[in-house]
Amino acid sequence: MTQNGIVLVVSVSIIQDNEVLIIKENKPSAIHKWNFPSGRIEHTEDILDAAYREVKEETGYEVKLTGTTGIYNFISSANYQVILFHFIGEIIGGSLQIEEEEIIDSKWIPLSELMNLDGKELRDEGVMRQISDRLINQKFHSINIFNEQLTTPPGSIHIGI
Repeated sequence: MTQNGIVLVVSVSIIQDNEVLIIKENKPSAIHKWNFPSGRIEHTEDILDAAYREVKEETGYEVKLTGTTGIYNFISSANYQVILFHFIGEIIGGSLQIEEEEIIDSKWIPLSELMNLDGKELRDEGVMRQISDRLINQKFHSINIFNEQLTTPPGSIHIGI
């Protein structure tokens, strides 16, 4: 979603056995760049629901969000102002099924090797490095800081929580 020229994005690091899943994008703005599963928040969509949706669309996995590394405000490589909400997730269902139109590859890498990735191969290197540092050093926050959207119908339950 774009709000007043600002792109609102969710991103999720899926961690399993001390490894993290990264994807290689095939989008025109990030061709052949490694990234965490991510995408724009849709109009009227809850931030947490957007995170679940993007992971499912890009990887086939269903996740439980276990924390956040923070919120990142930056100018993207495509010259957009971006506010990115980054989460940590663990797999609770599904199987790896890459969405081939937008994603061309994926791989699990040890958390300790995140900082060794070639910066030229990363989408928005600066923010990827900040997130990687927080993942490696386990600098996480509770997702409880994200309140349910006020327009969420009473009694609705978030998938994966």
